[in-house]
Amino acid sequence: MREKTSIQDDGATAWLTGFSAGGGARYLQIVGRIEQAIADGALVPGDRLPPQRRIAALLGVDLTTVTRALTEARRRHLIDARGALGTFVAAPRVELAQRVDLSMNVPPPPDGVDFDDLMRRGVSQVLLRADASLLMTYQLGGGSHSDRAAGVMWLAPMLGAVEPDRLMVCPGAQSALAALILAQTQPGEAILTEPLAYPGVRLAAEQLGRSVIAVDVDADGMRPDALEQACRDRAEGPRARLVYLNPTTQNPTTWTMPESRRHEIVAAAARNDLLIVEDDPYWLLTPDAPPPLARIAPDRVCYVSTMSKCLSPGLRTAFVVLPESVAEEAVLAALRAFALMSAPLTTAVTTQWIHDGAAETLLGGIRREAAARQTIARQLLSSVGQAPPSGIHLWYTLPSYWTSQALANAARAEELRVTPSEAFEVGSQRANAIRISLGGAADRLLLASGLRRLADLLARRPDGIREIVV
Repeated sequence: MREKTSIQDDGATAWLTGFSAGGGARYLQIVGRIEQAIADGALVPGDRLPPQRRIAALLGVDLTTVTRALTEARRRHLIDARGALGTFVAAPRVELAQRVDLSMNVPPPPDGVDFDDLMRRGVSQVLLRADASLLMTYQLGGGSHSDRAAGVMWLAPMLGAVEPDRLMVCPGAQSALAALILAQTQPGEAILTEPLAYPGVRLAAEQLGRSVIAVDVDADGMRPDALEQACRDRAEGPRARLVYLNPTTQNPTTWTMPESRRHEIVAAAARNDLLIVEDDPYWLLTPDAPPPLARIAPDRVCYVSTMSKCLSPGLRTAFVVLPESVAEEAVLAALRAFALMSAPLTTAVTTQWIHDGAAETLLGGIRREAAARQTIARQLLSSVGQAPPSGIHLWYTLPSYWTSQALANAARAEELRVTPSEAFEVGSQRANAIRISLGGAADRLLLASGLRRLADLLARRPDGIREIVV
């Protein structure tokens, strides 16, 4: 047990750093400092925190702010109050029994943002401004005028000015992708993708009777010459009409296609009369991201931007921008085959949050939390590949003694879930890696616990793992 440090020593208060501009409510920033210090090992179970008045003095805030912060920290089981003895860092709550999901790409809980309060205020504002009965009945597909206006605002950093009549609102990216496949291709035709691609595209294509063909890549992403060769290879049979790309923080590899390659791909698509579907969920989480393909060639690209990866999956809202050559009614007709409309209430909350700035506040909190989690991952895992500092997943190439499926199975036995590379593979090319998603863990402590167990597992050879027979 480590020797307790006096609260007068600098080491006991080094974690009490100042506040970040735009970092959200100060009491939540204090909670975040405590959580980060525990995750980093600066505070360990049993350490005593300074008295509330000293924390307030060190940070230059009133006592009420500190009291509120410590109350929230206790609610999150970060600390224990022991009356006159003081407040101590809590022991982990049955840490070894906790399952950590590193398989689902979801945004992490936002740092410095009271999400519960944000949600209550958002729904309250919606109910003040809308007829509740209209939120519980059928709506026209594609979104209302205010929904589309919100989409135009949200997409401005990516695409610049967008005409509202070119934008439609869909109940999530998966349904939007399926509708585009159904509307723009015929059974038997091919969809061209990279060799590692979002599994939802392959699933939708297979269910709709379309094939998915892998196009070779290099260090910059899909190769333009390989794209053109794939089109020539299909000349004698059902042709390829669509190219599916996720060029910014690609899922799963995290690689971002440079701008020069984007121009080359657009040119190759134009020469072969291909329509590009650009799935772009991570652009707002990728600093210095190049312009989307849709900004380079708005007449050639269907652009899909979901809120599920940058704000919350529960919003079930995606914005789709169509080129003039694609009729909105055709896409809406395809969408109605499996999703009649977006849920009016959650769409209304999305619209309200964008218009009143809450969405931008939430996005800022998610960026900060994602950056903190990336730091934790890089401290605990060796050989982590390239990823943006606020990305929500990692691509981890495995040592030769592990296969991705064997590692995923072994992780499950350790109460961990990761996604093996087989889930993303298209065609015959094989990878040996796992995708590690950082947002699913409820907090940084649970994430750190899971990553430590994963690091230990990666360091062991499979023949060192034995089944327990009873």
